[in-house]
Amino acid sequence: MSTTAPDVTAYSFTRRAWVAAPPERVYELVGDVSLIGTWSPSADAAVYDEGDGPRVGAWFTGRNHRGDREWSSRSRVVAAEPGSDFAFVVDDLVRWHWTFLPHGTGTEVRQSWTLLRPDPVLGTTDDDLAALRDHMADSVETTLVALAAWVASGQPVG
Repeated sequence: MSTTAPDVTAYSFTRRAWVAAPPERVYELVGDVSLIGTWSPSADAAVYDEGDGPRVGAWFTGRNHRGDREWSSRSRVVAAEPGSDFAFVVDDLVRWHWTFLPHGTGTEVRQSWTLLRPDPVLGTTDDDLAALRDHMADSVETTLVALAAWVASGQPVG
């Protein structure tokens, strides 16, 4: 029986979508973490700590679910460049990274997920981690499509 921890370098991905709003506005939407539950099928809620907001070093608490499981997480913003880049690390386990690139009359939004280290809460085998990655990739695709549709439906964009 091997006690070697899985190599996490294989557990990351990036997905893209076009959103009909300028990069600065899409950044504002994503940086307002309280909106994530509007688009994500697995994130229920998020709220910055009192006095924090989308800036490097800010903290927020999230509520998530997967199947019947529900949990809270703590995240720290690690990149916050308005109109360009927003990233946060969740419980020192995974990194979420959003980039916003001007594209025609809107924005190409790229959302990335990277596993930073193995942890039993996420799974202990390569199969567990591959299933988690694939689940998260599906969730991101749904999130990006929902964000683009939400903006296209006439929601206020600035």
